[in-house]
Amino acid sequence: MIVHDFDESNSIIHQFIAELRDENIQKDAMRFRKNIERIGEILSYELSKTLCYKNIEIHTPLGTKSCPQIQDNLVLCSILRAGLPLHQGVLNYFDTAENGFISAFRKHTNDQDDFEVIVNYLAAPSIQDKTLVLIDPMLATGKTLENTYKALEKYGIPKQIHIVSVIGSKTGVEYVKEIFPENTHLWIVAIDDTLNNRGYIIPGLGDAGDLSYGQKL
Repeated sequence: MIVHDFDESNSIIHQFIAELRDENIQKDAMRFRKNIERIGEILSYELSKTLCYKNIEIHTPLGTKSCPQIQDNLVLCSILRAGLPLHQGVLNYFDTAENGFISAFRKHTNDQDDFEVIVNYLAAPSIQDKTLVLIDPMLATGKTLENTYKALEKYGIPKQIHIVSVIGSKTGVEYVKEIFPENTHLWIVAIDDTLNNRGYIIPGLGDAGDLSYGQKL
């Protein structure tokens, strides 16, 4: 796996991460969603540099100009519901991409630390020979991405896979390295050292879905 870790160099993206982590700023759900969306836009710009291009003749009112245009057929697939703001940021830049959505959630038995990831909804186009962009803001254990990848197998074999995340754990990153093909790209802003007993990233930022859309029962 090719890991693009944006924690390795300073940029404006770290201002957005700091605000996402700040428990006082988190009280503003709209700002929280917007910061994730902006991170999605920045990561999409960087991801776009790895895609395939072809020069196309564009006609202006005064002449013609050869301009590079993306040739990849992209499918964006986000994990509900936490992935929606990040998905929107990616879609803002790849506005002609096809889209898929999957519901994947942790099921803790009797409130124990151990859990399984349940997938109970998936809507997606064919991904055969296309560029698949998996969107999940929190790469904690990596099991959600694993189950999502397995659920998409019946939709075809993509020619290329990109994973777009905001914050991950070292454990999760190492786990997905074993699951996904070697030429998979991971675009991530920060990788934290620790997971707690319930599989949440420490220090992380909390539950991205709840902070974006309110607490769930």
